[in-house]
Amino acid sequence: MNAAAPKISVRGLRKSFDELVVLDGLDIDCAAGQSLVIIGGSGSGKSVLVKCILGLLEPEAGSIRIDGVETVGRGGTARNALMRRIGMLFQGGALFDSLRVWENVAFGLVQGRGMERRAAKTIAVAKLAAVGLAPEVGELRPAELSGGMQKRVALARAIAAEPEIIFFDEPTTGLDPIMADVINDLIIKCVRDLGATAVSITHDMTSARKIADRIAMLYGGRIIWHGPTAEIDRSGSPFVDQFIHGRAEGPIRMPIRSL
Repeated sequence: MNAAAPKISVRGLRKSFDELVVLDGLDIDCAAGQSLVIIGGSGSGKSVLVKCILGLLEPEAGSIRIDGVETVGRGGTARNALMRRIGMLFQGGALFDSLRVWENVAFGLVQGRGMERRAAKTIAVAKLAAVGLAPEVGELRPAELSGGMQKRVALARAIAAEPEIIFFDEPTTGLDPIMADVINDLIIKCVRDLGATAVSITHDMTSARKIADRIAMLYGGRIIWHGPTAEIDRSGSPFVDQFIHGRAEGPIRMPIRSL
């Protein structure tokens, strides 16, 4: 593989649901060790893009390469091998209520990799410590935790297997500004410590500016701007400008139904 090749490369990606075209020839790259944040309004296709990269959705057209290897259409053993290299922090945490916290963190190690429970628990406790949670928290149930603590547990689960690539789906949704900043700091620390490539999707511009090396905006099924975080205020795009400043007036029109 060319050392300069992107860690993740998406070309001409198209995905629709019946008559609704969500992704329409989308192109995006993410370099190894880079933190890429994809911004865009609700329903713009951010989650669909991530699900296509993860192989949870099959696109109608296009290419998705990881380390130069095509992943579209791969299944079975090849898909499982790819997923072992990826961690995921789901929107809302997606913790299992019936499991203790440490079992949630260790779930992929035990169920996906066949690790012995005692060894998996040792790793889980270490990852909980990495996100600032004490060992005794591991014995609690998710329902006994605050929203911020649940998000930390979900982050610990995402890094448990020390993945090469981590996806973050709206990592600060539902958190107050202080806890959101704590999560942002933890994301930066965990990604840096692992040397991982990170792809986040969010509409939280405070979070995007803090955790991203580069930001891309998804609109109309395509990436309409992509560049270093420091340059987003000089994007030259009226769509980007409207979005990052949260203005109701501009080229992006939100449908409003009259009562």
